[in-house]
Amino acid sequence: MSYDIYKINPEFRDIMPQEIIDLEEKATWSSFREKPRGIKEISETKELLEEHSLCAGCPEAMALRYVLASLPTPEETVIVNSTGCTSLMFPHIALHTVHSLFGNQNAVASGIKRVLEWRFPDRQKDVVVLAGDGATVDIGLDYTLQSFFRQEKLTTICFDNEVYANTGGQESGMTAKGQVFKMAPTGKKFEKVPMWELAKTSGCHYSVNITASAPKAVAKVVREAILIAREIGPTFINIYTPCILEIGLNANDGLGEMKEQDKERFQLYKYVSPEAEAYLAQCKEKGLL
Repeated sequence: MSYDIYKINPEFRDIMPQEIIDLEEKATWSSFREKPRGIKEISETKELLEEHSLCAGCPEAMALRYVLASLPTPEETVIVNSTGCTSLMFPHIALHTVHSLFGNQNAVASGIKRVLEWRFPDRQKDVVVLAGDGATVDIGLDYTLQSFFRQEKLTTICFDNEVYANTGGQESGMTAKGQVFKMAPTGKKFEKVPMWELAKTSGCHYSVNITASAPKAVAKVVREAILIAREIGPTFINIYTPCILEIGLNANDGLGEMKEQDKERFQLYKYVSPEAEAYLAQCKEKGLL
């Protein structure tokens, strides 16, 4: 796979904006560069994500850009996503993506990973699951945990906006206790599910809880998680990406909200298993980190 994985249909090429054509011709695939692309290059190079249809100032859009900029080899990566706000962005990505049914993304990803290992035994193929808290922790929790139990070599990234944002504002298991939404008027009755701890208990070799307020920090954990998943086993990242509409903030308030929560509910949680720690040390020696 190379640049050919993203091609505009010739019949539509004459009506495509130049930005989309540039995405096909100038996307920064890592294997065509002297050094891997990184978070610092977002403002200088053509992104794998050209545009999106999410709300202005949405932290999920920020987080997705950071994730895409941090993929070790994007041209050899398949992202599996689920129904939710994030699914509105995937048609704009110059990358292999698979849209699963709501909640079964880890089951779909497991099958894709196994087939890729069989079909391309001599090439490293990364499979990354990217879904919201509803798909990961509520409706899809069984599929998520079973992939951890089976030690599937996947990286699961949860965009945790603490609400069912695209269906009107219902609470999820990840909603903070006491939070009031339009369709949860009496407030959440129980504590937020600590999915990062559940991931550790369920067999993940790397589990992180973080916000999208610091691009370099997000980039670091994404690269580490994917590299560990290649060789050791399942990894999990929970990224707080608040729905600014549902919590009543303005479009430019998302970053401030995440920074505030860095100090309160989202102080960095990071677990690395002994096997993963040893492997990361090898990766550093090889210059992969």
